[in-house]
Amino acid sequence: MKCGIFIFLFGCFSSFASDWPQWLGPTRDSHVSADETFLTKLPSELNPVWKIHVGGGFSSPIVASGKLLYFDENVGKEVVHLLDAKSGKEIWQTSIADRYADEWGAGPRSTPFIDGDRVYAQSCNGEFRCLNLADGKILWGASFEKDFGVKFLGSKGGEGTAARRGNNGSGIAEGNAVIVPVGSTNGATLVCFDKLTGKVLWKSGNEEAAYSSLQVATLAGVKQVIAFTADSLMGVDRKDGKQLWRVPLKTGAKRHTGTPVIFGNNIVVNSQTIGLVCFEIAKQGKQLNANEVWANKKLKINIATPVHAGGFLYSQGANKNFVCVDAKTGETKWE
Repeated sequence: MKCGIFIFLFGCFSSFASDWPQWLGPTRDSHVSADETFLTKLPSELNPVWKIHVGGGFSSPIVASGKLLYFDENVGKEVVHLLDAKSGKEIWQTSIADRYADEWGAGPRSTPFIDGDRVYAQSCNGEFRCLNLADGKILWGASFEKDFGVKFLGSKGGEGTAARRGNNGSGIAEGNAVIVPVGSTNGATLVCFDKLTGKVLWKSGNEEAAYSSLQVATLAGVKQVIAFTADSLMGVDRKDGKQLWRVPLKTGAKRHTGTPVIFGNNIVVNSQTIGLVCFEIAKQGKQLNANEVWANKKLKINIATPVHAGGFLYSQGANKNFVCVDAKTGETKWE
């Protein structure tokens, strides 16, 4: 099955004024830069500047420095493509793994990310690669199975973890490192690599990965990696991977999909079992604790990631609708 990527250019629109180099945008919170301007009225007719066909997959395209990168399945492989964003002309393509397909479709499910002159991409079956942005050459890589013992089971798996439905969650570049949701139960739920060489800097955790993407934030004065795994929400120290706090969270089929939403010292997560839940990370002595602030159990948001803006959370709801929630109280304001 084929689908299309379209880019529309309007007369009053400055093409690619802001980069969108990773999942959820430049600051990982679904927001563009503060000085970005928006159209207040759409033209009566939308005409594509260019249009191309792409293969299957669930990965989002990203944009940086006038280049557009997308990730699809193509001739039996999962392939990263780099285009000139204005013309749609392909600059290079690099395959990183064999194609995977199940009853939901074929192709990669994790959004790549660009950091400086490098591209990082993760296949459905757990092959992670660092590519040179200029020419697509593979600079280093890691295999979740060969290097960390995470066997990809596909549809043969019994529960809905990444080993069954694919490695959907995007890793994140931070400082000198790239942190990846590997999902090994043998001490490598998260793996931190040197982003230039691929050297393992630390490993942390004994839980399977679900489908959620990672976050990095300073909460209660400590910089940490936030992971919504198959069995919990946890924070680990950015420097060494030491677990700082953990909240067990159980969802049917272990389907934790939404990315944690962070504002202040608060973290909001969601699933079709727990609903929408907010935790505050607070320091008590030398310990960090995750304290539940509120829970809206009726909002059983399954796959969507809410957006925080102006003290409210906006999201697709559980009933083919849209919802607005007060971020302080969890009260549904409208739907």
